[in-house]
Amino acid sequence: MMFLDQAKIHLRSGWGGDGCVSFRREKFLEFGGPDGGDGGKGGDILFEAVPDLNTLIDFRYRQHFRAERGHHGMGANRTGARGADLVIPVPAGTQVLADDEARTLLLDLVEPGQRALLLKGGDGGKGNAHFKSSVNRAPRQFQKGFPGQEMSVWLRLKLLADVGLVGLPNAGKSSFLNAVTRASAKVGDYAFTTLTPQLGVAAHRGREMVIADIPGLIEGAADGAGIGDRFLGHIERCRVLLHLVDATSPTPTADWRTVRAELEAYGAGLADKPEILLLSKCDAADARRIAQARRNLEKASGRAPIAISSHAGEGLAEALDTALARLSGEAKPAPEAAWNPL
Repeated sequence: MMFLDQAKIHLRSGWGGDGCVSFRREKFLEFGGPDGGDGGKGGDILFEAVPDLNTLIDFRYRQHFRAERGHHGMGANRTGARGADLVIPVPAGTQVLADDEARTLLLDLVEPGQRALLLKGGDGGKGNAHFKSSVNRAPRQFQKGFPGQEMSVWLRLKLLADVGLVGLPNAGKSSFLNAVTRASAKVGDYAFTTLTPQLGVAAHRGREMVIADIPGLIEGAADGAGIGDRFLGHIERCRVLLHLVDATSPTPTADWRTVRAELEAYGAGLADKPEILLLSKCDAADARRIAQARRNLEKASGRAPIAISSHAGEGLAEALDTALARLSGEAKPAPEAAWNPL
């Protein structure tokens, strides 16, 4: 299934039904009178987070959504039926944003089953029974149904995960995800093998944690270099970051600084999240190079990196232990970054 994490759609709630002009014409009834009923209310538009979706691909093929109009009033003081509400299912973690320069946040659907109203349907019009009076015994006035609300919105999906993987392209993030979860992310000996975010669930010491892997960052990603930083939104909700640095790189410390600079440029508190350093691909580097890289990274970052090898399975348990320990002391959520879909 194709992954799509943003979409623009147009919404219109239902118009209210018109009131009715009607008069009683019953046999054996000496005096008639107006008996036009009211129109029904138009349908509302709501969004619901459902657990079985993980992409916005459905909105690529359908962009216009309209709720049902309220039914018109009828004679014998019968009120028209209310228009059916339109409930739009979206993946948990979806944000609904206004189509304006500020991209104002309208709804944030985080919990599966959460439902929120966005647009109200128009009210129904009054029938002629409402307009009778002592001086107007046979009114022919009625009220048209009120229009519904209409607007265009952006949908943006932010994956819900406990741990986010960051690093340069080809740093071993997908290999780590495959090694600790049942995910089957693409792995290759070239940069940008990961083109869309991947999710996996790691079961460790009787607990589970959701891990998100995003495409690698390169210098200038905040300005659009490489794949850019648009996928960083998927780790905004993560509580811990696992930063993978390639042990076979000639400049591991510079690689770490490059990614840190892009996290700070993106904002949204990513640079302030708890970070665990992993020195990856240690099976492909000699002990001397690994020791030197660990010393340099510890000096630059102030924390000792964990040497791992996803291929050999070394250091993975320690990395997961550290992640679980950090998750147990959850910090307050950071503010979210302003978003531009372009």
